Amino acid sequence: MSNELTSRREMLRAAAIAVTVTGLDVEAAQHVHNTAAEEKKTTGGVYKPKLFNAHEYKTLASLAETIIPGALQGGAPEFIDVLASQNDELAAIFTGGLAWLDAEMKRRNKTSYLASQPAQQTALLDLLAYRKNQTPELTHGVRFFEWMRRLTADAYYTSKAGIAELGYKGNGAVSEFKIPQEAYDYALKRSPFGNG
Repeated sequence: MSNELTSRREMLRAAAIAVTVTGLDVEAAQHVHNTAAEEKKTTGGVYKPKLFNAHEYKTLASLAETIIPGALQGGAPEFIDVLASQNDELAAIFTGGLAWLDAEMKRRNKTSYLASQPAQQTALLDLLAYRKNQTPELTHGVRFFEWMRRLTADAYYTSKAGIAELGYKGNGAVSEFKIPQEAYDYALKRSPFGNG
């Protein structure tokens, strides 16, 4: 059991490192989802964050749901917490980013992100969502929000809910693979070799 536990921890750490270097593959993402699900089982179905305090975790959940409606059902906050708890770089990006978000919202509206009006939240997130809006004051927020969007999408679209939304049914055998004539025509039209 001890070797299995060590191996699972090593796999989780490797996944957390991979997300900052190359990105997660589906197998690693499933391991992260499974780790979060196991955590929920041990606490009566309620996930207890490993890294974030209660306020940070609520803010994280709110952001995830804003980015992709249904992200909570897909376990995005748990997914991000599990990964960030295993990677100091991610932990710094997310805890620093959440603190920056609250500080910026307090500077603008005299209240935390969660206590702000939806229109105020959207106005700030719209600035962070587009690099063209980046200013020296927004640099940290833009970087954080890029990571927030990326990991929310990774979490959701590797979850059962996200996979179901995509309509992915898995690989299946086919007796014959046909390319539609429209695809051929389109490719030939765009190719320098198709005009002759």
